[in-house]
Amino acid sequence: MSLAIIHANQVVCVSQSGERLKRGHAMRDLAVIEDGAVVMEDDNIIWTGPTSRLPSLPDGSRVIDASGKIVLPGLVDSHTHLIFAGHRADEFEQRLQGMSYQEIAAKGGGINSTVRHVRQASAAELKEQASRRLQRMLAFGITTVEVKSGYGLTPIDELKCLRVIAELNQTQPCELAPTLMGAHEIPPEYRHNRDEYVRLLCHEMIPTVAAEGLAEFCDVFCEQGVFSVAESERILGTAKDHGLKLKIHADEFTPLGGAELAARLGAVSADHLLHVTDAGIEALNEAGTVATLLPGTAFSLGLHYAPARKLIDRGLPVALATDCNPGSCMSENLPLMGTIACTQMKMLPAEVIAATTLNAAAALGRSERIGSIEPGKQADLVIFDAPSYSYLPYHFGVNHAWKVIKSGRVVVGA
Repeated sequence: MSLAIIHANQVVCVSQSGERLKRGHAMRDLAVIEDGAVVMEDDNIIWTGPTSRLPSLPDGSRVIDASGKIVLPGLVDSHTHLIFAGHRADEFEQRLQGMSYQEIAAKGGGINSTVRHVRQASAAELKEQASRRLQRMLAFGITTVEVKSGYGLTPIDELKCLRVIAELNQTQPCELAPTLMGAHEIPPEYRHNRDEYVRLLCHEMIPTVAAEGLAEFCDVFCEQGVFSVAESERILGTAKDHGLKLKIHADEFTPLGGAELAARLGAVSADHLLHVTDAGIEALNEAGTVATLLPGTAFSLGLHYAPARKLIDRGLPVALATDCNPGSCMSENLPLMGTIACTQMKMLPAEVIAATTLNAAAALGRSERIGSIEPGKQADLVIFDAPSYSYLPYHFGVNHAWKVIKSGRVVVGA
C-alpha cells in the first residue's frame, strides 16, 4: 500500500546523503525540505522532495495533507529502564529534603528498592505496566526504544524481564532494542561477596542470555560504589566474547574512567557523562562512540548537566534519551528532554533533532535503517502540529505529535 504526506511546512530529513551519524556542527544541518512531501510503499520510504514535484501515485494511495505541520523521522529513545514495578515517589521527596541519590541507596533504597518489587511481580504484571509506558512513548512520536533489564539481578529474574521485552516487541508497534543490565547494582544478598556476583554475571547470566538471543546489548553501571572499572571491563569483555554489543553507564557521579573504558572496548555508546574528563572525551572521539546524554536525570536529581557543548564542539556524535526509570527520571517524554537540553545544556533545536533521531539510532546500531527520512529507509515518521522544528522545544510541556507512522502504518492519529 502507498502512503503519501504532502504540503508539510517542513520535511526534516536529518540526512539526505546516507550518513550513519552526525558529528559536531554537522548536527545543525537537518536537510529540511520546505512545502515537502514523502512517499512510502509498504514499510519503506521511496521518495522525498517538494510537493510541487510529487510523482504520480498508484490508485488507492492514501494521502495525508500536512499543511501547517512538520514531518520528522520517528524519534528514537536509546536509553530506558522501562521494565520495573512499583515506584519511588518517596525517594523523590527525600531528595527534596536534602538526601543524595547515593545516601538513599545506602539505606536500602535506590535500585535495590525496585529490585524487590520486580522480583515479586509476575511477568504478566511487568508486561502490562511496560506496555502502558510504551503507549505513552509512541504517542510522543517515539517509534524505537532501547529497553534494559537490571531490576531482577538474579538469573531467573533477569531472564523474566528480558522475555517480557521480547514479548512486547511482538505485541506493540514500538521497535525495542533489548539490553542485559544484570550489572546495574550489587544485589543485597551479594553485598559482602561482590566477586561471586560478578562471577554469576560472567559465567551464568551472560552466556544464558546470549545463547537464548534475548539481548542485543550488555550495559554496566560503572560507578563508584557500584561496579569498578576493572569489574566493568571483565563483565563487558565477557559480553563481547558472547557476541553482545556494548553500552556503559559512564562517569555519571564521579570521573571514574568509564568513558575511556567504553572507547577501549569499542562500546556503541557511553551514557550519562556528567563528569567525563577531557581524556575521556578524546578517547570517545577517536573510537567513534556515541555520547548519549540524559538531561532529564540531571534535572530530576538536581545535578549539574553533562557538557553537551564541549562534546559537540569537539566533534563527537551526541544522542539524547529519556533514561525513563522509577528512581531518577520518571518520564517517557523525549521531546521534553530536548527542551531541557536546549535551556540547560545550550544545545540548539537542530542539534536536539539530530540527537533524538539519527544519532540515537546510531547509539542502537540502527542508523542504516532508521533515524532519517531517505529513500530506502524504514518508513518511521512523525507529523507534528508545529510550524517548524525549532517550535518543538520552544513550546514545551504539551504533546505536538499529530500522527505517528511506524513501518509505513499510521499507529497514532489514524
